[in-house]
Parts: sequence; structure tokens; C-alpha cells
Amino acid sequence: MGGGGPWPARLWVTLALAAAAARGQRGAAEAAAGLAGAEGPCAAEAEGWPHAAVPPAAAFGAVAAASYRGPGNNDTRANRALPILLWWSGSLFPHFPGDTERIDCPRGSCLVTRSRRVARHRRTKALIFYGTDFRAYEAPLPRLPHQTWALFHEESPMNNYVLSHAPGIRLFNYTATFRRESDYPLTLQWLPGAGYLRRPAAPLAEKEAWRRQGYAPVLYVQSHCDVPSDRDRYVRELMKYIQVDSYGKCLHNRELPSERLKDTSTATTEDSEFMTFIGRYKFHLALENAICNDYMTEKLWRPMHLGAVPVYRGSPAVRDWMPNNLSIILIDDFDSPQELAKYLDFLDKNGEEYMKYLEYKKPGGIKNQFLLESLERREWGVNDMTLPNYLNGFECFICDRENTRVKEEQEHKKSRGKFPAPRPRIAQFKHMGCPVPTPGFGSVEELSGGDSWKEMWLQDYWQSLDQGEALTAMIHRNESHQGRFWDYMHEIFLKRTRQH
Repeated sequence: MGGGGPWPARLWVTLALAAAAARGQRGAAEAAAGLAGAEGPCAAEAEGWPHAAVPPAAAFGAVAAASYRGPGNNDTRANRALPILLWWSGSLFPHFPGDTERIDCPRGSCLVTRSRRVARHRRTKALIFYGTDFRAYEAPLPRLPHQTWALFHEESPMNNYVLSHAPGIRLFNYTATFRRESDYPLTLQWLPGAGYLRRPAAPLAEKEAWRRQGYAPVLYVQSHCDVPSDRDRYVRELMKYIQVDSYGKCLHNRELPSERLKDTSTATTEDSEFMTFIGRYKFHLALENAICNDYMTEKLWRPMHLGAVPVYRGSPAVRDWMPNNLSIILIDDFDSPQELAKYLDFLDKNGEEYMKYLEYKKPGGIKNQFLLESLERREWGVNDMTLPNYLNGFECFICDRENTRVKEEQEHKKSRGKFPAPRPRIAQFKHMGCPVPTPGFGSVEELSGGDSWKEMWLQDYWQSLDQGEALTAMIHRNESHQGRFWDYMHEIFLKRTRQH
């Protein structure tokens, strides 16, 4: 699996859960026994939690390795003395098949669990939220002063615009997002390694023969149509000036040549037949579903892997990560779709100029040291079972910092104030900070009043700001009743109405 495309977080967990279930539930039963009777906030403290049994690596075959428990350390504390990390978004809990596990990280050990029964336990030091699942109106209240909140969000900003506003992101103390500025960056989550980019492209002669068979120079494969980046509006305009073969549900104008290739499960994986098919195209329209710095997905890396030059719109900072200075074509470098079409037509008719965009595939062709060093430095792997996945890596990141915080708090207390208390760590706007959506072509002022994109995404973006402000106010006032969230939202709405 090492040469394939990367697995999203949810898929990684789903596959490993399925494999673990096939091996039985011994570990789950043992972990559940450790939580039995934990009705009060200190029940787990009294009983202690046993290790969850870890199935052998063979249980997962090529799908997943045994539950990752960290690199190991010299921490001799019993489980009952360890800080607890609670995966509030339990669907991403990366240990199988149980609900609880001890992890041994570089600076110390922790217990991790997905059992919300320990949410108010005094040893539960951190709550881990998955950004896509985080809802301001469902947040656990009151927020306890001894607990930090950690955010894991590798998916699109469109999944939760609350996190793109300062009041939303500043609810968290630790972050793992696609932004390089986050505490635990996941920027290259879709790039397995430099070797993935070096895969040989289809020969130019094969691409030219493909063109002579009547195929377009430009490929578009997209079935998620109504998105914040409004990509279809741009592609629709581009189609007026250059031939584009569109095989997905969005702007569909051509059928795939076989029923197998039409299967969604084939098109969403790195199936060899599908890869060969799309690799024959010269250009691949690669438009992300949302615009934000460092948000780069398989829509960018897969065409580069195949040697179909990406015509890209997504991360404004994408050049920082490219293998060399001439490897993709940026839509925003052109004044209009018509100008872009002229340039694509020029490259289509001039093979020597076109091939310059594939020189990074030659030996020594990857010149970007920042890219190479970033791949070398990351501690987690993509489809590499010899390394932790980024879920386990983020767990240890939090565990180490919580152990440090606990130690500093203890020293502060023992010194009677002579030793400073640890400073609260607050996430920064730039840990997500995605801009307001804009039309894929033209301006907001040019859109009709009933435009569906305008009504959906602009409203969602700005209402998300209100939700972040409402939850922040509830936490500051020590609210404990989630139902009051909508009262706070109404107060904010009235305040904004008076201001305008």
C-alpha cells in the first residue's frame, strides 16, 4: 500500500476498526471492565484502568498495524496516576478494538479513551475534538478550568467555518490542521513522499495520440458541485474557450469508457486502470472545494503523480510546496478564463514547452528544499505502517504537553507561588483562518439575489462567526446549559442588527 494515495482520517479508522472486529473483542472487554462502575467523577481514579489488549500486527494484515502506543519512555507511573486524554469525537479514536489505551510518549505516558463517562474527572486533562464533527451548540459545558481543548481538523474548511474565525479557533489550546502554522501541521497529509511525485508520466507521444482520438486537452472529474470555491462557475466559463472533458456529475459532458471506471469506488481510489486513463490527459483541472492557505488535497498531488499538469486553484500559498518553479499552472495568474484557455492551447500545440512542466520528474528535478525538508521532518507516515499515523502523533503531542503542564502546576503549588504557573496556551487565528468565500468567476455584486451559492456559503461563513462568539460568551459566563446557545445567538443577531 505504500505507493498508493493517502487515507483520510475517517477511512484509516474505519478500516482498522473493521479488521479489529474480525479478530474478536477481547481487548474491548478488558478495557470496558476497567471502566465498569465509573459512575462518579472519581470512580476511575479508585479502580485504575488496565491496559487494553493490543491485537497482533497480523490481525490487520496490510490494512493497519497494531494499535500504536508511542515510542516508549521511562515513565513508571501506574495507570491510575496518568493524565487522561478524552477523544470527545470518539469516531476517530485510533486504538482497536477497545475504548481505552495507555500511550507511552517521549516525555511521559497518558491514558487515552473515548468514554465520555470520564469527561469531568479531575485527571481528564484534555478533550480532543474532530473539527468536522465539532458543533458550537453541542460543546461540553461548563468548560472546566483544568482541561485543555485540542482540535484535529485535516479536512476542508467548508466542513466547519466556525474554525475559520478568531472566536472559534481560539476556543482551542492545541491544533492539528492543514495550516503550517498550527501546533501539529498536517499540510502534506496527501503526499506520501517525494517518490510519489517522481512517478514517470505517460510519454508525450501517447498524450498526442489521445488527442487525435478526439479527447480534450483538459480533464475535469468532479461530483461535489455546490462548494464554497464555486469551481463550477469558473470551469463553465473556461469551457467556452477550450475543450474540456468532464466525467463527473458536475458539468458532465462525456461518459467514461467502461462501467468499471464509472463506479464511484474506482474513481475515488488509485485504481491502476483509472489512473492510466486520466494520466493520458495533458491538463487536469484541480480546483479545491474551498480556498485557504496550505489546504492542498489529492486534487493537486494526484495529477502531479500521474503527470497530468494541474491547472490549480486552492491554497494561495501553493507555490511554497511545489517541486520546482514550473510544475503547475495557477488559475489566478490569468486575468480571465479566456486568457487561461489561450495559454493551455499554446502548450497543447507546443510539446517542448509543455514538457517543461514535467521536468521535476527527472532525477534531481525536485529543487524545492523546503518541500524535501518538510517531508523528511514529519514524524508521521502516509500509508507507512512503520511510522505512527497523524492521529497517534497528535495524541502524543498533547500527552507530552499535558504532562509538562501538570508538572509545572505541581511545582507552582509546592513553591507557594515562587515558581510561575504555566501560561494558558491559546490557538491563533492563523491556525485555520480561511477567508470568506468568493465567486468562482465574477464578483458577488454581479450575482443575482437568488443565487444558490451566495445564499448558502456566504450565510454559512458569517453565521459561523456568530456561533463562535456565542460559545465563547457562554464559556466566559460559565454556562452549563447547552440549550441557551440559541439565546446567545439571538443576542448577537440583535446586536449586529443595531450596528447596521
